[in-house]
Amino acid sequence: MNKGNLCLGVYLDLQKAFDTVNHDILLNKLYNYGVRGVAHDWFRNYLTNSQQYTSVAGTQSFVTSISRGVPQGSMLGPLLFLVYVNYIGNAVPNHIIKLFSDDTNLFVFGDNITDAERDASDSFVH
Repeated sequence: MNKGNLCLGVYLDLQKAFDTVNHDILLNKLYNYGVRGVAHDWFRNYLTNSQQYTSVAGTQSFVTSISRGVPQGSMLGPLLFLVYVNYIGNAVPNHIIKLFSDDTNLFVFGDNITDAERDASDSFVH
């Protein structure tokens, strides 16, 4: 903005973002970050073989296995999600990305509003 450019902000709130985390990809990323051995085994156990069901007024649903997602409401959930999406900025290398848990902010600069809008739109197409 100091150079006279416009700044266009796109604010994304990923709906049910924590539920979309692929366990295999997350475990691979943790391994690549150096989480190995017993610590990696602990994360694998933490993420896999979980089940859930719903109970309303004494009626229970079927028990289903959880194959995706990180536990919400836990201290590790937001951290694991950030590890999972950490490289999202590589998808739009010419723009500034800010991550805040499941919120993502994209900042696009341009000489005029038309160019900034086009660049922002193109960022979602690629």
